[in-house]
Amino acid sequence: MKIIETSIKDLVIIKPKIHYDSRGYFFESFNQSLFKDKFGDLRFFQDNESKSSKGVLRGFHFQKPPFDQAKLVRCVKGEVLDVALDLRKNSSTYGKHEKVILSGENKKQFFIPRGFAHAYLVLSETAIFSYKVDNYYAPKYDCGVIWNDPTLSINWGVEKSKIIISEKDKNLEMLEKLDSPF
Repeated sequence: MKIIETSIKDLVIIKPKIHYDSRGYFFESFNQSLFKDKFGDLRFFQDNESKSSKGVLRGFHFQKPPFDQAKLVRCVKGEVLDVALDLRKNSSTYGKHEKVILSGENKKQFFIPRGFAHAYLVLSETAIFSYKVDNYYAPKYDCGVIWNDPTLSINWGVEKSKIIISEKDKNLEMLEKLDSPF
């Protein structure tokens, strides 16, 4: 696995080493000892998977402490634009974001530590998205930032009228109204 640093501290892209042959391919998508070397004693407790259609945008989501979560995300099938938003108040990159294309073809993963909100937009006809989290889901601690907050200046690369979001996500807060718990 190759760890690719981003412009935001602690936020990394992971590019696996893929072994191809006449049968197909094989790659290691997770290795606890490699993660421990890079991120400390991080243990994932839950795996989640979603299937979405083109234009579906999920996020920006995060959980407040003590149920905040680090995530290891990837697109198993299709293609998504994945975005992490830094919510760490004392960070020099607070309010900044990092984008990466994740796809079933490139097999890249995005490690999103605690203190970040996460969103993704489906670019292909459908996408299957998978992620590991290091803490359990706690509905009372669920929170988010609205995807189209103008202060974030995120270019989603798609006409806004073609983006499909849930009622819940339509009612998320602007970053300036959020009292970040991180």
